[in-house]
Amino acid sequence: MVVFLLGLSAACCLGFGFVLQQRAAQRAPLSDFLSFRLLLDLMRMPEWVIGIVAMVAGMVLGALALAHGEISLVEPLTATNLLFAMGLSRWLSGQPLGWSGWAGVALLALGVTSFIVAGRPSGDGQLAGPLRHWVLFGTFVGLAMLLTGLAKRLRPTLEATVLALAAGLLYGLQDALTRISGQFVRSDGVAVLFVHWQPYVIVALGLTGLLLVQSAFETAPLRSSLPALTAAQPLAGIACGVGFLGDRLRVTPGALAWQASGLLAIVIGIVLLGRHPAMPEGPCAVRDPHPADHAARALEG
Repeated sequence: MVVFLLGLSAACCLGFGFVLQQRAAQRAPLSDFLSFRLLLDLMRMPEWVIGIVAMVAGMVLGALALAHGEISLVEPLTATNLLFAMGLSRWLSGQPLGWSGWAGVALLALGVTSFIVAGRPSGDGQLAGPLRHWVLFGTFVGLAMLLTGLAKRLRPTLEATVLALAAGLLYGLQDALTRISGQFVRSDGVAVLFVHWQPYVIVALGLTGLLLVQSAFETAPLRSSLPALTAAQPLAGIACGVGFLGDRLRVTPGALAWQASGLLAIVIGIVLLGRHPAMPEGPCAVRDPHPADHAARALEG
């Protein structure tokens, strides 16, 4: 029950934080795209700072959940952040949910329930050796770099989606390393973190993911980026949990079928909610009269 409460609380903070960040990022200059100057500009906006505080609170709560439960259990719970983002966006926009909104809510909730009940995630498996650990680590980092390079050649809407996918992969990897760091703390205390590489990589992944997310938020509407981010992070986290953290899921044919159905329902629900009219429209209407930024970025590409 503690893990469930922590996971859902983290999702609530993350969802609210993402909405506030995007509302601020859409006003940032496109000349700062994929530059750390973007973060410096956003720090001057109170709405963005509040969104970051909410996101950090969500990450802390998520870390506490990972300290008490398996990543394969926590990740589906934090994926419900889109429900809370939808709630805040609906309140800000006054847009009713409609059939697509309620369908997205139902699919996301049922998908999370199906995956957890069918999979029964447990952490009693054996940790993988260094080879598998580094292969998965390199795979996710390499994919994120590939997607980031590809994004610059796409139109703004697809660009935001691809950047969010890259950030989601990094955040899923960050969650896996956070769980490893939590195990260090439980066994040897906080001081031991300074002699391991994982905490430093967690900070680097967090800053890089933050830059990718804010660049996606400033480029296109929230519905273009948040679904991809919300779907990629739990999938990457679950892959790391099963791949090298020793998480175990039930592997009977029936259980696997329900787990696959649950993950599919989660992704479909995320897409439906992310594309709901209640989600903020983003900067497109505001920036169309100023094509110089787009032209400059096209020349840079």
